[in-house]
Amino acid sequence: MLHFSHPHHHLFHMNLPELFTCSGCQELGAGKRYACQHCNYQLHEFCALAPQALRSHPLHYQHELVFYSKPGKAKSKCDVCGKSIKGFSFRCNPCNFQIHPCCAMLPLEIVFAPHPHTLKFLMASPNGGETSFQCGECKRKRTGRIYRCAVCDYHLHAICAKIIFNGLKDSGITEPTSKSGPVLEAATRIATQVVTGFFGGLIEGIGQTVGEDIFQTVLGGAGNAFVSRGIAGK
Repeated sequence: MLHFSHPHHHLFHMNLPELFTCSGCQELGAGKRYACQHCNYQLHEFCALAPQALRSHPLHYQHELVFYSKPGKAKSKCDVCGKSIKGFSFRCNPCNFQIHPCCAMLPLEIVFAPHPHTLKFLMASPNGGETSFQCGECKRKRTGRIYRCAVCDYHLHAICAKIIFNGLKDSGITEPTSKSGPVLEAATRIATQVVTGFFGGLIEGIGQTVGEDIFQTVLGGAGNAFVSRGIAGK
């Protein structure tokens, strides 16, 4: 493919075990990617296939989220994982809401094999900043959204869940700081209605075939950890 962010060379779809820094969002990745064979330019699949806009996104349905290739000047934090926005992002200008492309793809409901109950995405941080809850995986408190088990009050940082989604877990990265720590076991399920919602109009600016490619390639890139599951929070 010839991507607008790298117009001089074609990018080829590859599946490599080595870690890489996405040239689009500047986040780490591993496994499937689009890469240039002439230079070290590499993109996550979801960054390479990012649409021009997302509408009716479940995390911010009030307004359309527009794709930007560079971070805004007024704010630099992702409203989902709490990490800095250094490159590609989706942004709502009226609300100053912004998220990484990979955070936009996170499901609203997940299940990890070691935990017997469904974890549901909390739509807002309980305290508006650093949570008062300790993550069951990294054993720390930090800013950003969380997944919560209503049965046993187990919590999981969205950024810790993103490690699986980015393919980092399969490369041995188990914590947001890239240090050794508790392993996030596979057996995560993604909400089928979320996928249907994207197909039904969430993706704006690209065709349905490309939309299907986004989900087929991204879901396949997580080590087959994501399986169909009904949507949460409705």
